[in-house]
Amino acid sequence: MRIALTADPEIPVPPVHYGGIERIIDMLARGLVERGHEVTVFAHPESTTAGRIVPWPGRASGSKIDTVKNATVLARHVLSDRFQLIHSFARVAYLMPLLPLPIPKLMTYQRKICRRSVGLGHRLSRGTLWFSAISRQMMQGADDIGTWRLVHNGVPLPTYDFRADPGPEAPLVFLGRVEEIKGPHLAIEVARRTAQRLVIAGNVPPEHSDWFKVMIEPHLDGEQISYVGPVTDAQKNDLLGHARAVLMPILWEEPFGIVMAEAMACGTPVIGLARGAVPEVVEDGVTGFVASDVDGLAAAVGRLTEIDRAACRARVERLFSDSTFVDGYLAVYKEMLLNRKGRCP
Repeated sequence: MRIALTADPEIPVPPVHYGGIERIIDMLARGLVERGHEVTVFAHPESTTAGRIVPWPGRASGSKIDTVKNATVLARHVLSDRFQLIHSFARVAYLMPLLPLPIPKLMTYQRKICRRSVGLGHRLSRGTLWFSAISRQMMQGADDIGTWRLVHNGVPLPTYDFRADPGPEAPLVFLGRVEEIKGPHLAIEVARRTAQRLVIAGNVPPEHSDWFKVMIEPHLDGEQISYVGPVTDAQKNDLLGHARAVLMPILWEEPFGIVMAEAMACGTPVIGLARGAVPEVVEDGVTGFVASDVDGLAAAVGRLTEIDRAACRARVERLFSDSTFVDGYLAVYKEMLLNRKGRCP
C-alpha cells in the first residue's frame, strides 16, 4: 500500500525526549515499511523516521496561517502521489481540502475528542473519513458518529529489557510531564506514606514551572525524593526496569498513558488511579493495581509482592506490542479499502 501519515508540526518524529504521539507515529512508520508498504510521513523538518519525509512548512498547530500552509502541502502531494490511504495523527483541519475526495482517510485521536469536529469531518467527507481511538474510554461521547475502530497504542518491545527482579533497593518511579494533572505531587504523598524512595522523571512544561516550584521542588531532598529531569529512551529503559512500581496518579481522563505499557514491558507493575484508560491498560491485581484514591495507591504499594513481573511483560506482548499495534492498523486499512465508497460496514 501507498500510505500517507501526518503528524503535528511542532516535534520531530521520533522525538529526542518528550513526544508520546510522535513515538507512536515513528513506530507505525517503521512497522509499515518493514512489512513492505510505501510510507510518506508529513512532519517536522528534523524528523528521521522510516519512509519518505515531507516537511511541514508551518510549525504551529494553533496558527491559522500555518494550518493553511500545511493543508495545502498535504493536498498537493495527495493529488500527485496517488496514495491509497491517508492516516492522520495531526489536526483534522489539515484534511479539509481532501475530505470530499473518495480516498479513504483515517483520523486517529490521541488526545481529547471534539464531538463537533468529528461530526463536521464525517459530514464533509460523506463517510470517507473514519475515526480511531486508543482506548474505549476516550471515544465515549462521539462513537455514535461515523465509523470508529479501536487500536491500542503499543511499545517497541526490543527497546525494553525485562527484569524479573529490580533489587531490594528499587524505588517507586513517576515518569511523565511534571504538572498537576499528571499527579506527581500525589506520587510524593504515596512515597511519604509508604516510606519508599521515589524518582520523578520528565519535563516541566514552562507554563507549569511556578506550580513545580511550589508543589514539587520543596520535597526534593536527593535521597527519598529526587527529580532527574527528562530521560532518553536508554535512560527510560534503565529507570523503568529497576523500579519497584510506576505510579500513575492521574487527575484527568488520560486517553492511554504509554508509560504504563513501557513499564510493564520491563516487568514493572503499575499503580494508578481509576481515571482515563488506566483500568483498560492495567489488569488490576495481575499487572498492577487500580485505586480510587491516594489511600488505595498507598495500600497497593504494600501488595506489590503479589504481582508476577513476568505477567506484566506477557500482557504487553499480547496486547500492546509494536507488532500487535501495526497489525491493528493494517487490519483497519484493509477494511477501509474494502469499503472505499465510504459506506459503514
